[in-house]
Amino acid sequence: MAYVDEVIDLVVKKNPGEPEFHQAVKEVLESLRPVIEAHEDVYRKEALLEQLVEPERQIKFRVPWVDDKGQVQVNTGYRVQFNSAIGPYKGGLRFHPSVYIGIIKFLSFEQIFKNSLTGLPIGGGKGGSDFDPKGKSDREIMAFCKSFMTELCKYIGADTDVPAGDIGVGGREIGYMFGQYKRIRGTFEGCLTGKGLDFGGSLVRTEATGYGLLYLTAEMLRHNGHDLKGKTVVVSGSGNVATYAIEKAHQLGAKVVTASDSNGWVYDPEGIDLAALKEIKEVNRQRLTEYKKYRPNSEYHEGRGVWSVKCDVALPCATQNELNLEDAKMLVANGCIAVAEGANMPTTLDATKYLQENGVLFAPGKAANAGGVATSALEMSQNSERLSWSFEEVDQQLQRIMTNIFQKVADAADRYGMSGDYVAGANIAGFEKVANAMLAQGV
Repeated sequence: MAYVDEVIDLVVKKNPGEPEFHQAVKEVLESLRPVIEAHEDVYRKEALLEQLVEPERQIKFRVPWVDDKGQVQVNTGYRVQFNSAIGPYKGGLRFHPSVYIGIIKFLSFEQIFKNSLTGLPIGGGKGGSDFDPKGKSDREIMAFCKSFMTELCKYIGADTDVPAGDIGVGGREIGYMFGQYKRIRGTFEGCLTGKGLDFGGSLVRTEATGYGLLYLTAEMLRHNGHDLKGKTVVVSGSGNVATYAIEKAHQLGAKVVTASDSNGWVYDPEGIDLAALKEIKEVNRQRLTEYKKYRPNSEYHEGRGVWSVKCDVALPCATQNELNLEDAKMLVANGCIAVAEGANMPTTLDATKYLQENGVLFAPGKAANAGGVATSALEMSQNSERLSWSFEEVDQQLQRIMTNIFQKVADAADRYGMSGDYVAGANIAGFEKVANAMLAQGV
């Protein structure tokens, strides 16, 4: 049996009931097959793949807190510190009822290669809890965050592990956790990113993932003889990533005609009204059913359906596995030329293959949505220097990083005879740096 297949079997056997983690490992190792076969003797002797798929550390802990009625509630907290070969662990914290160890492992495994692609010295990690912030008061969220950090603070720090936000964890939650870390550890350091601008945060962090997605998409199109300007774009989601992807797409001359939330989606043939979207979602925290009040000519549809709209470029920015094979067939039939992932693993494996086989340019999340973690790493740099950079400085760095990521990805695919396969290229470019560092550091 080939080394890749042995390790995939081992992962499934050792990690039962974790399909998301199995999917992530399989997708990465399958695309790395040519690289691994070219170095199989060395990698086998050093058990490199066995080391790569086993987290360096998995932390699971109890999070007790008191709700507004005086009732004690108990949640579970997680932090998976997957790989530190090229730098401190770096990756978000997710607060959502769906969180369990398998999701955290899948996210932190993907994070290793995404962080490597940025060219910055950051390893891969991820964490979170099954706590649901929806419907909770500020005081309840503070109580949970303080309790969560009371345990987590033992394992993180500016040179060890630097978490950030993810689903359910925004500036409010990061602020509460940073306050608790500082109180317990007695140090003011860059132990978290995504902080408020008044206490060590970075400009552009809010916009970073959405902006970065468009910088990479524009570079991918340019590399293949297309121009983003004048293109029709469909976007799923209406959260942070989707909102700022729409903003940057408009700035670069494209027209975005859709947005969605968990209830339904809107189609606005004249282009999504960004001011209306921000007011509905960021200010009033309402559902997209409100959008028609701002734009009477738009359409609102219940359920799924964003991918049925005719477009040149599709940007899934909502959640994992939201773009399936049927959706991919609709996109191809409608003449879509490019798909770039703004969310983590939003396209199913069969949909990805179908898009690639039908000539659609496809940028995987570990490359396309790396703008968030790249700007988090820039925040770490500013914290270490005790400096704050201007919006323009950070934005220029972000654009340079995302352009470089695409070039590395395209180059890696070319070197292994897979030109245009940016999924393989992203995995190879991310893997090579981590593998070399692991081998250099010994067992």
